Amino acid sequence: MQSEGVASRSADSRTNSGSSPAIDAVSLAIIEQLQEDGRRPYAAIGKAVGLSEAAVRQRVQKLLDQNVMQIVAVTDPLTVGFRRQAMLGINVEGDVDPVADALTAMPECEYVVMTAGSFDLMVEVVCEDDAHLLDVINKRIRTLPGVRSTESFVYLKLKKQTYMWGTR
Repeated sequence: MQSEGVASRSADSRTNSGSSPAIDAVSLAIIEQLQEDGRRPYAAIGKAVGLSEAAVRQRVQKLLDQNVMQIVAVTDPLTVGFRRQAMLGINVEGDVDPVADALTAMPECEYVVMTAGSFDLMVEVVCEDDAHLLDVINKRIRTLPGVRSTESFVYLKLKKQTYMWGTR
């Protein structure tokens, strides 16, 4: 949650499209090193995985170019002024894609996924406060064409958030 420079897969590579690039054991080891510390020097990563600094640099660039991972600073929303997080379950009438695309364009929507089950979409939102959350749900999400219903799951306390799943 508060680690800087955590590596994670991009949204494009999380789909089950079957067109994911092949990732070998060395690339997975590089990803693991970056997940532990996204600012770890390439020389240190090379030592850990048995490659030269230049080879690590090339592999990291290839992983970034292929959208296999991103290297980002992950913050704790509370420490940067966002006091309300929620997961929203959304049911859609008709085609889910246009609604998912509209949600993806909203800066408050941090995570948008199409699902099978009780909801067509699950969306994580990060807001400044309850009034902001209400505005996002009531005036921006519920008014989208195709949105049939929403259910909100407001976060009371975050117990675990990890980005280490990419190599296990």
